Amino acid sequence: MKKVQVLLSAYNGEDYIAEQIKSILRQSYPHISILVRDDGSSDRTREQLQPFIESHPDRIQQIKGSNIGVVPSFFELVMHSDPQADYYCFCDQDDVWLDHKIERAVNMLDSQSDNIPAMVFTATKLVDKELHSLGTWPKAPSKQPSFYNALIQNIAVGATITINRAARDLFVNRYRVDPSRIIMHDWWFYLLVSAFGNVIYDQSPSMLYRQHGNNVVGGSNSFFDKLNQKYRSYLKHKGEHLLVSQAREFYRVYGHLLDDEKREQLELFIAPRQRFREKIHFLQRSKLYRQSILEQSLFRFLILAGYI
Repeated sequence: MKKVQVLLSAYNGEDYIAEQIKSILRQSYPHISILVRDDGSSDRTREQLQPFIESHPDRIQQIKGSNIGVVPSFFELVMHSDPQADYYCFCDQDDVWLDHKIERAVNMLDSQSDNIPAMVFTATKLVDKELHSLGTWPKAPSKQPSFYNALIQNIAVGATITINRAARDLFVNRYRVDPSRIIMHDWWFYLLVSAFGNVIYDQSPSMLYRQHGNNVVGGSNSFFDKLNQKYRSYLKHKGEHLLVSQAREFYRVYGHLLDDEKREQLELFIAPRQRFREKIHFLQRSKLYRQSILEQSLFRFLILAGYI
């Protein structure tokens, strides 16, 4: 039976991490190990972890690190992951996994070639601090996951992601990534797998996504509220061009491995667009898309306004 390793990045998670570990240990799929990296916690996170490590020394290992931030922390976990595992799950410290989470992901990835990068991601059940239901989030993608979507939109909730060894090795074997240029670790893996392999969406929620003061995703907001939030975020980061910066980093590391069409679209996106005619040229040739008509219209407007 194939082995699964859970990669958990923790930071000041004393309130919830024990419940998360318990939900992983009671998974219906039995062949699971856990690698935890503590990102320099100043609370009792490590003390909460210790009883689990002592009672499951063959299944749980811990990396004690300094505070480097969520993206570098997850990248460190992937770099230190078990090269003999078959599948790898990203994991946050404050959620609760449904018992079937790993089993469903394994069944889906087992249908894919072991030699081609593959990734499964799912919907979640939003819950409050006491695990009372707030609904399902996010909605199913209206369009297929693809590299042309991943360049400008992340639709994969990181803690729902399971990747295969081919995806892990593609990252590890070419680890020349500057984490400061990456928006989020889950977005980077959506880019990576969609560029060279297969991305699978499972509409069945795989976990309880706990909402509290540090991670509220706004699942109950109206669509127009969310659109306004996205617009205000672009305004806030005007001049930083985060999407293009991340895309340029991807081009630097993986551009020479892309097929001709993907490389052409990536080069088109990262090319300078100072003049209005250059922006029009980009929009006429671009195959990049977001998941809704309104979001796509916002993207086009932001290109013309020079925010992207």
